[in-house]
Amino acid sequence: MVFTYNPPTTPMLDVVFEDDCLLVLNKPPGLLSVPGRLAEHSDSLQLRAQKDYPDALTVHRLDMETSGLIVMAKGKIVHRNISRQFQDRLTHKIYIARVDGLIEQDEGLVDLPLICDWPNRPRQMVDHDVGKPSQTKWQVLARADEETRLKLIPITGRSHQLRVHCQSLGHAILGDNLYAGKDAIECVDRLMLHAQSLTLNHPATNSPITFKSKAPF
Repeated sequence: MVFTYNPPTTPMLDVVFEDDCLLVLNKPPGLLSVPGRLAEHSDSLQLRAQKDYPDALTVHRLDMETSGLIVMAKGKIVHRNISRQFQDRLTHKIYIARVDGLIEQDEGLVDLPLICDWPNRPRQMVDHDVGKPSQTKWQVLARADEETRLKLIPITGRSHQLRVHCQSLGHAILGDNLYAGKDAIECVDRLMLHAQSLTLNHPATNSPITFKSKAPF
């Protein structure tokens, strides 16, 4: 079963799908997935969701600058089920990105271990000695005007994984203020990374269900 999301104009909360088990949301860029430590960072997708859906629990996150699909669980039992699916890599996610420069190859796999660059956090970095295994499949969708449009499929789910892996290809994501160069940051008005598709097994039926939200760029 597939649900495709067509975004409304300016809602506080973009609901893609909702039933007794799941709440699937489309997070806009610039909004935290969960509240930050400081009071001025309290606004978040989680906070907005729990105002209307008090039993909604966060299962996974997107970077503040990344837009796209996030699934929340209704209640602790469902939360355990979906969390286990993410942990056991039973979910399938597809991201769309616009990156700097023209990539010559049509597809590939980045397999580089990542770890927090602690003195420069929240930056992450490649570390072959103590980094955690991290893999991303990528495929070119289009090339034009010194940029490449990519489909990114994360096999693992490390912090900033897609951003660092694109940088490692020599083609940072446009608008990435942590990993891109000055020109690649200033040529766009946001991070060009969107979580477009998310597939998991529905907790009630154990049947695959796919949600889609077209990239807004």
